[in-house]
Amino acid sequence: MYSEAYSAMVQGIEGRIIQAEADISDGLPCFMLVGYLASEVKEARERVRIALKNSGLRIPPKKITVNLSPAGIYKYGTGYDFVIAAAILAALGIVDKKHLASTILIGELSLDGSPKAVKGVLPMVYTAYEHGIKYVILPKQNTREAMFVKDVLIIGVESLNDIIDVLNSEEPSRFACQSTGQDMDIDDSLEGMGRELPGFEDICGQGMACRAAEVAVSGMHNLLMIGAPGTGKTMIARRIAGIMPKPRFDECMEISKVYSVAGLLDREKPVICYRPFRAPHHTITQTALSGGGRYPKPGEASLASGGVLFLDELPEFKRQVLEVLRQPLEDGYVNVSRLDGSCCYPAKFMLVAAMNPCRCGYFPDRRRCTCTPLQVKNYLGRISTPLLDRIDICAETVPVKPGELNTYVKGKRETSQEIRERVSVAHKIQYRRYRNEKFSFNSYLTPSNIGKYCELSAEARDYLGYILNGMSFSARAYHKIIKAGRTIADMEQSSRIEKPHIAEAICYRSINDKYWSAGRE
Repeated sequence: MYSEAYSAMVQGIEGRIIQAEADISDGLPCFMLVGYLASEVKEARERVRIALKNSGLRIPPKKITVNLSPAGIYKYGTGYDFVIAAAILAALGIVDKKHLASTILIGELSLDGSPKAVKGVLPMVYTAYEHGIKYVILPKQNTREAMFVKDVLIIGVESLNDIIDVLNSEEPSRFACQSTGQDMDIDDSLEGMGRELPGFEDICGQGMACRAAEVAVSGMHNLLMIGAPGTGKTMIARRIAGIMPKPRFDECMEISKVYSVAGLLDREKPVICYRPFRAPHHTITQTALSGGGRYPKPGEASLASGGVLFLDELPEFKRQVLEVLRQPLEDGYVNVSRLDGSCCYPAKFMLVAAMNPCRCGYFPDRRRCTCTPLQVKNYLGRISTPLLDRIDICAETVPVKPGELNTYVKGKRETSQEIRERVSVAHKIQYRRYRNEKFSFNSYLTPSNIGKYCELSAEARDYLGYILNGMSFSARAYHKIIKAGRTIADMEQSSRIEKPHIAEAICYRSINDKYWSAGRE
C-alpha cells in the first residue's frame, strides 16, 4: 500500500514543495522516517503515532516507511506532522487519495491530535500558489496569515479528524475560509503607523540634520549622524520611519515573509503593512545581526529590510559585528552558507547610525572635550573606512540653544505628514524611472547605471571635478555623491543634476573628513 502527499518547507524566505511518500507492507512492525531529517522531524514519528491513537485511529502492526523528498535537502522544523499523518492514512485507505495531489498540508500535531501553529506559513502558502496548488490545509491559528495569498483556498483545521473530513469530502472548498489576501487593511496601515510613531514636529532646531534625513529617505540612502550628546540624534532617527511612504504590495509580501520565517507575525494582524524599524543594542552578536544559526533564520539586517536599521552609539558595536554589514549594504541581501546548504535573506534596509565624535562626546570643542588626540583617533578608528564609504550621507547635529527649546508654536514646524508627502513624490519619480530595473531607489544605482540615469549639467560636472581634485574621495564615494545628487534633483523634480544638487551632496560627504581627518592629526 503506497500513497503520496505534499507539504512545503522554507529555504531563506522562499518556500519549496516537499513530497511525503508512505509505504505500508508486511514485515516486522516498525515506523521509519527517512529523507535527510533534523532531530525534530524524526521525532514526528512518535507525535504522529500517538496523535493517531488518541484520535481513535488504529495503525496496524505493519512495516511503515515514510520518505520526505527530495532526499538531498536537509529538512528541519515541526511542520511535517500533517503530511506524514495524511500519507499514512491514505496508504491505509482511511483517507481518499483524490485530493492529495492538489493539496498542501502544513502543521504540527499535539499528542491528542490537535494542531499547533507553525512558523513560515506565508512563504510556504505563496509557493503553493506559484505551483498551482488548489488547497492548503493548516492549523486554524495560521489561517489569517495564510489568507494574505490570494487564489489559494485556505482550510483551517482544529483536529486530526478535521483533516480526514476535508480530504474525504467531495468538495473540500466548502471548508475553506472565505476572505482572500488583498482584503487586508494595507491601505489603512499608514494611519495606524502615524498614531504610533512620534513626529518631526517635536524636534527643536537641527534643520541640517532634518534635511539630511529627508534626503536620505527620499533615495533610501544610508545616514550617519554625528554630534555631541543630547543634540537629538536618536530623536531624529526614531522619527525617520514615520516619513517613509507606505510599502507597496510586493514589499509588504517580502517583509511579511521575513517576519513569518522568524515567527514574529502577530496573529491578529499577520501581515506587515509598514516600514520596519529595528534598533538592536550594541552588544548584539554577528549572527543576531546578519542571520544564521544552526537552523538559519533572519537577523536584524533582514528584519529591517524595507525599513530602517538604527545603530545607536555606532563605535560601541564590536568591529567584527559592523563589518558583516558591508556585503548587505552593497548587495541588499544576506547569504548564510552552511554545510547542509545556503539561505538567502533580503537586507534592503536603510542604515541609520548615530555616534558621538569621541568618548566624552564634545570633540572638536576643546573647551569641553577632555580627550587626547590619540583617544579621539582610536575612538573614531573603530569605524572602518570601507564601512564609512558605504554611508552616503553624514549629518552633524549641533547643540540646541535654550531659546530654541522654548519657541514651540503649534503649526510652525513641519510635521512628519508634510515631509512624507514630499518624500512620496521623490519615490514615485524613482519608481517610474527604474520600472525596467531590478531596483527602485537611487541608492541601489550601480556604476554602469549611473551614466545612464544620472545626467549632470556641464556646470555640475566641472564643479564636481574641481572639488574632487582637492579631496581624497574613493571611487565609491564619488559614486555616492552622484547618487545623492540624483536624489536631491528628484526632490526638486529636476531631470538633470545641477550644481546646487552636487554641492549639497558633497557637503554631506565632507563632514566625514572634518572628523576623521582631524582625528588622524
